[in-house]
Amino acid sequence: MTASRNNPIVAENLKPGTLSWLPERLRFAPTTSSWASERPRHTPGTSLSDTPGPDDETYLPVGHYGDNDGDRDSGRSERIEGWCSRASVKACELLQVFVSMAPAGEFMLDVFRMGYYQRLGARQVLSVGPISGVVQPDPRPDAERLMECAWSPSYEFLIPADWVSGVYLGKLTRVDDGTENYIVFVVRDEREAELIVQTSDFTWQAYNGWPTSYSLYSDGGPDPYYGTELAVSFERPYLPAWSTAIPGSGEFFVFEFPMTYWLEKMGYDVTYCSNLDTHLGTAAMSRAAGFLSIGHDEYWTVEMYHNLRAAVDAGVSLGFFSGNIANFSIGLRSGASRRPDRVFSRIDRFGEQELLERYPPDHPIGAVARNEWPVPGEAPAEGQLIGAGNELPSSGCADWVCSLPDHWVFEGTGMGAGDAIPNLVGHEWQGLLADIEGLEVVSRGTTHDPSVGPGEYIATVYPGPRGNVVFNASTCWWSSGLAQPPGYQRPSFQDMPSARPDARVQRITENVLSKMLASRA
Repeated sequence: MTASRNNPIVAENLKPGTLSWLPERLRFAPTTSSWASERPRHTPGTSLSDTPGPDDETYLPVGHYGDNDGDRDSGRSERIEGWCSRASVKACELLQVFVSMAPAGEFMLDVFRMGYYQRLGARQVLSVGPISGVVQPDPRPDAERLMECAWSPSYEFLIPADWVSGVYLGKLTRVDDGTENYIVFVVRDEREAELIVQTSDFTWQAYNGWPTSYSLYSDGGPDPYYGTELAVSFERPYLPAWSTAIPGSGEFFVFEFPMTYWLEKMGYDVTYCSNLDTHLGTAAMSRAAGFLSIGHDEYWTVEMYHNLRAAVDAGVSLGFFSGNIANFSIGLRSGASRRPDRVFSRIDRFGEQELLERYPPDHPIGAVARNEWPVPGEAPAEGQLIGAGNELPSSGCADWVCSLPDHWVFEGTGMGAGDAIPNLVGHEWQGLLADIEGLEVVSRGTTHDPSVGPGEYIATVYPGPRGNVVFNASTCWWSSGLAQPPGYQRPSFQDMPSARPDARVQRITENVLSKMLASRA
């Protein structure tokens, strides 16, 4: 546990927690999404290196999806579904909740702050209802296949002044039959803290296919789409693109929750922001010693890159406990509601020039790099900030191998050269080494994907100009190695599951965070 004074996270997690945020009844529509057949099969308790068995501290609620043999649910529940007017909101600001119910009826809204809370994972902060719910219309897609819901707000409230910054989950429950769904939002603040934790909600939305197959990857054809002519909107519910028992929550419970749970368990003084705050500057990086990207952080704006570069130059440390980072650049705009920054499209590829020089036009990544981007060449090479850029093949799994055993990253782990943490790398990573003064490769190894063949992930660390550091774990699955909180189903990729909690992952994370905090001591 860290020793900062007046740490609101420690005080918050001493309050009574609850498991009532977990789902009890989930009903889904038949599969219609072209993504459904590509969602990975999840086998709880199984890894590449051991036999099946129960995970410690595992809570597996009913309602998780089926298998890949055609009976998997789409993840949509028209009986009750909703979304929020903002991805990120401050105390005393208005949040509107939009809900559709088919058939019409009444619902309850229960709001929980996610954290550790005596291993229960959440604390209930609000319960309202019954609230009247009506059938709200599905939008008609336009030429960009943009799906924006012109719904009327079902409930609105001012964020209470005493709500601590965090990721908040709203549970929507039909009064008549108990059918449930969820909404998710971030409460941010402006106080000084040790660490700023970012949610990757631009990526959540890029993969959101609601109501069926309307993500940035689906142009209506059978193959994934990588062009620029599609748009997505935050003005709609989240449809799961990955197996999760908590629909409506983007990818938070797939890639991010275990790390936030662990950070709060350990007593780090953390505050939270969304991708949009990193873009706008409302994350206010200079108030913290470090900034953390967690999970699957694929979609960025150029402004995010420059804001994080400025933070490093100012002495803020960056921890990329994530993979596939800053792959595509997006352009934000307002939608039909006129709320700013609620719609976006792909507009560029980070590191495009680097890729053009490395790959011929007939190579898959060369073809993507040669897209007719609306603003080609404006997105800089992501590896120059992160330590390693995106490389093909970019998907698959691997053990996380110790490449530099005497490095401070591995202090106290007992790891020697070649020792490995099973299944920690997946399902995407960073693999194109950057040329940065002082950069060190702490882990690298061969990845495996039956569909595309072997690749190479590269984890790095390099010094900033003021004693700060930039660490790149090079995996979307780092969180799985930290904790197994309630409701969490470890992600898998093509039958290859992610890591179990491992003391070495925990110690490496502590080492990195300690280095960050020491730079501001």
